[in-house]
Amino acid sequence: MTTTSGNNSARPGVSVIGLGEMGSALAAAFLDGGHPTTVWNRTPEKADALVAKGARRAESVRDAVAASGLVVVSVKGNAAARDILELAGDALSGQAVVNLTDGTSAEIREVAEWATGQGVGYLHGQIMTIAPGVGQPETVVFYGGSDTVYDRHRSTLGLLGGRGTLVSADAGVPSLYGMAVHGTMWGTLNGFLHAAALLTDEGIEVKHFLEQAGASISALSGIFPMIAGEVDSGEFATPFGALEHHLPSVEDLVKESRARGIDDEFPNYTLGLVAKAVADGHANDSYARLVEHFRKR
Repeated sequence: MTTTSGNNSARPGVSVIGLGEMGSALAAAFLDGGHPTTVWNRTPEKADALVAKGARRAESVRDAVAASGLVVVSVKGNAAARDILELAGDALSGQAVVNLTDGTSAEIREVAEWATGQGVGYLHGQIMTIAPGVGQPETVVFYGGSDTVYDRHRSTLGLLGGRGTLVSADAGVPSLYGMAVHGTMWGTLNGFLHAAALLTDEGIEVKHFLEQAGASISALSGIFPMIAGEVDSGEFATPFGALEHHLPSVEDLVKESRARGIDDEFPNYTLGLVAKAVADGHANDSYARLVEHFRKR
């Protein structure tokens, strides 16, 4: 059984392959935006709710790919994405594919190279939200790959997030952008949770702390442009806030943590980075100098 909505024929069709939590949210966004939407999943029953909303259920990957001018893929792993797309055979040639599957930059570039060799206009997208955030005005999506595909389908892709941007002609770059955001997020969250453990050990409510210190914490992101400039230029000397001035404060945090029985692994790691940089002659450099620790090559 196939079903199509009756009021969206003026908008270009979209096919969504993969109907997990994210894929279902993507398909729903296209449907809500008035686009004829074809869906396919290995487990056909996962399409039932979308078909009830007006989506067309494809009987095969080939059917899904051939049904629309834009094919969106959201599955578990890029090896699976390629395996599924291969099932479309020559129906892929000339199609526009946007792969929103997570993976490393190397994995994504491998799929992009293969897809391009099949005559596909290819984009990779890194969507920076969980499923409920799909379609929100502030949702960020990084795209990399064919500018022709991006320009042609920008309006349709805008339904997935209001802050979509083509960041590179290289399909692997969006995943690096996403990892950079996540790495910053996890580092920040781990630091905050360590702070929360320290505060609550003293009986201080974390919410009360934020009422007093929120402005200082919010201001931290304001130094990222300065750090970015130093990293990009490779110039780290600074007249203020040098590493030698960070060292005593980090030492105090480690001592306080140990004295209270709070896990000191996180601040102690930072102490090791700062102490080594100072010992290596970088006492008067900014914190950005520590980027060299992470550059193993």
